[in-house]
Amino acid sequence: MAISDWKVEGKYFETCNCENICPCIILKDPTEGFCEAMIGWQIEKGHCDDVSLDGVKVGVWLHAPGNLTAGNWKLALYVDENASEDQFNAICSLWSGDGGGHLGVIASLVSEVVSAKKAKITFESTATKKHLIFEGFGEYEMYPIEGAEGKNVFVTDPPLAVAPGNPIVVHESSNATYNDNGYSWSQTGKAGLASPFQYGP
Repeated sequence: MAISDWKVEGKYFETCNCENICPCIILKDPTEGFCEAMIGWQIEKGHCDDVSLDGVKVGVWLHAPGNLTAGNWKLALYVDENASEDQFNAICSLWSGDGGGHLGVIASLVSEVVSAKKAKITFESTATKKHLIFEGFGEYEMYPIEGAEGKNVFVTDPPLAVAPGNPIVVHESSNATYNDNGYSWSQTGKAGLASPFQYGP
């Protein structure tokens, strides 16, 4: 059933197997011909109908076999182990596209959800470091690339974005690993992106 009363906002960041700067965000093919990414969201304020989502952490691993806009993604969803069953179900529904909005756009590109489970998620986001852990499944750190005069490097208004409307800070990953659902990889020095996010119907 479609959900019409919902909103979530907070911080997001991700790393993928592309070289910097990720070509997918300007609708080009991934560096290696396919995309594998780990994404984290810290919901600072949110609700789904009468279920509060304040403070809930969400993670995703995804694999896209080619250009991201062509779809056919495989996706694994991880939800904060501290989430109640109502919160878990709400996150699964919203990230499956049941509420429409930009999450619905993302969900429309997914052909297979390989798993949806609770996990201990650590989400650290500071001006100098991002660190995401799906305990037992995956982890990475990433650091902002230094621009002119030591300032951050930003990408604004790319045609493909996880959090449209927000300037994206460009990062570089370190010690990124994933091992779940029969997939396993380890990489470092790859693309990283971070920004606030706001989603709704």
